[in-house]
Amino acid sequence: MIEVRNLSFSYPNSTDKILKGISFSISKGEIFGFLGPSGAGKSTTQKILYKILHGFSGEILIDQKPIQSWDKTYLEKIGVGFEFPNHYLKLTGRENLKLFGSFYNSNKLKPIPELFKLVGIEKAIDQPVEAYSKGMKMRLNFIRAIMHDPEILFFDEPTAGLDPGNAHIIKKYIKKLKEEGKTIFITTHNMNTADELCDSVSFIDEGVLQITDSPKTLKNKHGKNAVNVLLKNGINQDFPIHNLGVNSEFLELIKTNEIDKIHTLEATLEEVFLKVTGKTLSQ
Repeated sequence: MIEVRNLSFSYPNSTDKILKGISFSISKGEIFGFLGPSGAGKSTTQKILYKILHGFSGEILIDQKPIQSWDKTYLEKIGVGFEFPNHYLKLTGRENLKLFGSFYNSNKLKPIPELFKLVGIEKAIDQPVEAYSKGMKMRLNFIRAIMHDPEILFFDEPTAGLDPGNAHIIKKYIKKLKEEGKTIFITTHNMNTADELCDSVSFIDEGVLQITDSPKTLKNKHGKNAVNVLLKNGINQDFPIHNLGVNSEFLELIKTNEIDKIHTLEATLEEVFLKVTGKTLSQ
């Protein structure tokens, strides 16, 4: 659905390249994650893909068609959830969605009350948005992106500013969108969100893609192929997963001691990022 080849970009009046020849592809119905620290080029890439930024070099195909060849119908095809909600604060939530809904094909629009109920802000539907909390504005931002049933969705930090309960609601619905065949591009520095949602991820640092693979493959490849057994007495020991079921030392340990926890020693995405780039996400 999205094919990016050798994409480079510099902002006007700057000689510094923000993107340095990056290439990636996103299949229809896939959730793709762009992971990296602030300033790495994540949001810039998305802005090029939803045609806010121009003047790039390289090739971008959307549904096998050069992005430059798409006319205004492209805006019907995509939905965008911005990192920083940009609503009309004096208007109510309902009025905001009515306004933005007027830009789209009315036959595809989802009923506004249903959208508000979906993210748990139905009681605030007729309140001015200036009275909304940051989390409520983020949820309004989310339903605005999906209201016209687009085929491709871009989410920039979709769970930022949300408490765990509301973040769970958003992530659950993103998974539902995938089941409906939507193509979803998420940029984030939250590795837990990426790990939970994404079919594949790319690490980007200083405008360069460092690695692309599934979260599971990355964690297995860069982790330890072993389990750790933690006993109630505080003693812990690692055992290789290979032939674990016939490892006499392991079997004796779990038979003769009280177990507190057993867990695998795969790496976290955060640890993989540090190993691959030499940086933490805060750098």
